[in-house]
Amino acid sequence: MAGLRLGPLLRYVDGTSATVWVETSRPCTAEVRCADGTGGEARTFQIEGHHYALVPVTGLTPGTTRAYEVHLDGTRVWPLPDSPFPDSAIHTPTDRTPVRVAFGSCRWAAPPSGEKDPVGPDALDTLATRIAADPEGERPDVLLLLGDQVYADETSPATRRWLAARRDLSDPPGNEVADYEEYTHLYYESWLDPEVRWLLSTVPSCMIFDDHDVVDDWNTSASWLADMRATDWWQERLLSGLMSYWVHQHLGNLPPDQLAADPLYAAVRAAPDGTAVLRSFAAEADADATAARWSYRRDFGRVRLLMVDSRAARVLDEENRSMLDPGEMRWLREQALDARESYDHLLIGTSLPWLLPHLVHDAEAWDAALCRGDKGARWARFGEKLRRAADLEHWAAFPASFEALADLIAEAGSGPDAPATVLVLSGDVHHAYVAEATWPSKSPDARVLQLTCSPVHNSIPLSIRLGFRFGWSAAARALGRRFAQHGDCARPPVSWRKTGGPWFGNQLMTLTLHGRSALLRLEQAREERGEPEEQGARGEQGARGERRAAARLRTVMESELAP
Repeated sequence: MAGLRLGPLLRYVDGTSATVWVETSRPCTAEVRCADGTGGEARTFQIEGHHYALVPVTGLTPGTTRAYEVHLDGTRVWPLPDSPFPDSAIHTPTDRTPVRVAFGSCRWAAPPSGEKDPVGPDALDTLATRIAADPEGERPDVLLLLGDQVYADETSPATRRWLAARRDLSDPPGNEVADYEEYTHLYYESWLDPEVRWLLSTVPSCMIFDDHDVVDDWNTSASWLADMRATDWWQERLLSGLMSYWVHQHLGNLPPDQLAADPLYAAVRAAPDGTAVLRSFAAEADADATAARWSYRRDFGRVRLLMVDSRAARVLDEENRSMLDPGEMRWLREQALDARESYDHLLIGTSLPWLLPHLVHDAEAWDAALCRGDKGARWARFGEKLRRAADLEHWAAFPASFEALADLIAEAGSGPDAPATVLVLSGDVHHAYVAEATWPSKSPDARVLQLTCSPVHNSIPLSIRLGFRFGWSAAARALGRRFAQHGDCARPPVSWRKTGGPWFGNQLMTLTLHGRSALLRLEQAREERGEPEEQGARGEQGARGERRAAARLRTVMESELAP
């Protein structure tokens, strides 16, 4: 009999359809059955001995809520027996209702039951606890996970023990993951967390990778990539990372009509074993960044989301260095400018912040000039060492791309069809802040903001706290100008100022978008004690659930962005 190994994950949802992702223990037919008789089914496909299905659910009605079950070959496997959580449900939107978008990045898996959490409560766990306690209350319409959903290069003690039982950790890549099977273990560790498993089964999600989904500083530079390709473990690691990302994250980002027209998805499903087909695709994507598009567009009523790949789409040649290859940039322009009258808010999701503290921005632009050879070979070698050591590889480290994005945002936000806001949503930097952009000549009609929120569950070293607090200061801005002058760096075409933060902690931001209004809320997961009546019976979750029940999301900032 087939069992449910991972999932279900509720991924795409619109007014009339949805998709639900599952991993099963053997080949089978996966079926989603809603309480009113609607639903859908799909046959599993196989990758590296694992079996998956993305089930399309059709016949839904806008503005309704339907509890659902998952059946494998006719046997119910979800909800789990004696589950302490409410039924998983599909909530279909209408064009008239507010759109709530929660977002964040950088999530280490929570430790096993009974182990102390070294970095504090998980923001996703606490969000799940709140929704489960009040299923009819406010909840996100979509959860945007902006990178580092798994950490291939920073494994937990439990995972290191599992790896050591599988292979010799004295051989590279040591206690990092090496192949597809080990990537699946990371997803089990992260997504079988009881609270997170239920949350992802009932709140739709959109995802994009960042570096730690593969390795720290992934695609920092051409010389970095050459060094990695010279190792005997990198190729398997990268191909496995791209394959597992396609299966676990990318497929669910796409609407049913795009899935139906996707030749790779069709080929994988048609094959008795889709491993070779998917592996060939990953190898082609590695060899040529233009061979795959990981970016995608989603429309939520009158809110447009453009999720941008700021890792695999890079051009790394120093003379033509670019965050996005030309085809990817053309796609982004087309999606941002297409039918602007049809949306009131434009969200650009990019794992790496576009607007950084001025010192960091200027240091990255200066370093890019050094690495390009503008100051000679010795400075270029120094610049490359500094780039890798200090992670100087955000949008500012790609000056032409920074300017191109600034120009696109100004164009999309101007004129009679301009949206109320253009909001750049990012993570990566292990703190949260809000920065507002203006243009020296004439600013766009839309309000333009950088909204950065991370981590969801990770460490926040003292160096980050001190560095980013200083980075926004007047003294730091003056120091940054000295770097820019030494590198003969042009002034950015846009100015910006911090209007909120920095905030440090495990946290989530939520946007509530209704008509042309926009409300931003930042919440942090914080430990609370002495609430036994709220801890409740957690069934088989036991001590793990009790330990987490004392953590709650607390609002630390709320602001009207476009009243």
